[in-house]
Amino acid sequence: MEFDDVVLGRRSIRGYKPDPVPRALIEEILTLAMRAPSSMNTQPWNFYVVTGEPLDRIRAGNTERNLAGVPHSREFRTGEAFAGVHRERQIGVAKQLFAAMGIAREDTAMRQDWVLRGFRQFDAPVCVIITYDKVLASSDDTPFDCGAVTNCLVNAAWSRGLGCVINSQGIMQSPVVREHAGIADDQVIMKAIALGWPDDSFPANAVVSERKSVAEATTFVGFGD
Repeated sequence: MEFDDVVLGRRSIRGYKPDPVPRALIEEILTLAMRAPSSMNTQPWNFYVVTGEPLDRIRAGNTERNLAGVPHSREFRTGEAFAGVHRERQIGVAKQLFAAMGIAREDTAMRQDWVLRGFRQFDAPVCVIITYDKVLASSDDTPFDCGAVTNCLVNAAWSRGLGCVINSQGIMQSPVVREHAGIADDQVIMKAIALGWPDDSFPANAVVSERKSVAEATTFVGFGD
């Protein structure tokens, strides 16, 4: 695929076929992803790629703890809740997704099931957990670099026919993820990425999130106009 086709065509995939993803293909995608820019070449990222029974145990543990009301234990900071225009955008994409899935505002059961899909890694056949070295926890460059490698990963996957969705819910019960993914003590869990073959019959997969314009986002300086 041409670069523009990848960037403009990629979208978040929340419904997957159960078909397995070959390890060799995942390694190919990670090789591409790790060409991402890295601050002073520190390359703080690490990947735990989980499938099969270990991933099923993570799904089950996440779901059980959330239904039991166990408080979230996300390791990477969450910050304050979104407000203003950022909250409006968050609500906007939620409305797009709920409309596509036919989830009514008053349908609490369907809304809860949608939330739990995130804790189940969207039932994808593979979950890639992004971690970084704990000794770098005070560095602001580190999460920037992890974001860069994640962006490259999802685009590389898309270029090979695979879909992804970057997912925070799947790592909010960190003790479950640590146990079943075998995450080393010297790592901080940052993010999860669901990965697999897109199910084209899943309505939410057709949703393309809205983007603000270049004019809204950009200030040009010194261009003489």
